[in-house]
Amino acid sequence: MNLIEDKTFTKITAEAVVGSKLTYENCQFINCDFSSADFYGITFIDCIFETCNLALIKLGSCGLQNCRFKNCKLIGADFSKANDFLFELNFENCLLDNAIFYKKKNKGTTFTDCSLMETDFTEADLTDVKFINCNLNRAFFERTILKNADLRSSYNYTIDPEQNMIKKARFSVHGLPGLLAKYDIRIDTTG
Repeated sequence: MNLIEDKTFTKITAEAVVGSKLTYENCQFINCDFSSADFYGITFIDCIFETCNLALIKLGSCGLQNCRFKNCKLIGADFSKANDFLFELNFENCLLDNAIFYKKKNKGTTFTDCSLMETDFTEADLTDVKFINCNLNRAFFERTILKNADLRSSYNYTIDPEQNMIKKARFSVHGLPGLLAKYDIRIDTTG
């Protein structure tokens, strides 16, 4: 295992960071273009990605342990392929449209000001997750665990309470249409 610690990488491409059994710990990646990169077997621990393009990255056997993404493009990223061991992520102002979190344990993750359109959360464990001001238009929630999840400020979601575990999840009055969509009823929130 090759360990790279406490480094800042700016405006690099994937070729500069890929390699078998590499571990990056406490590193920052700023303005990097990793689109369509293959991060197979790489481990990132306590790393920050800021203003990076990670669209369509491949995450097979990739370790993502306590990583933060800020102002990043992660369209189509398949997080379901990443290692489960100590998997922990947080996102701020990220574009995560068409991302995949299928069967992923995302307990305690915070999504702040993110676009999650058509993102797949099927069978994911989203216990204690916070969706703060996120667009969840056409996101997939099927057999998803949303215990204690906070969706009060997020919008455009459709979640079937009979197909998902939403015990003690928090929603705003404006989110009720998304919870009752399958009943084809109209809810007037103007009074």
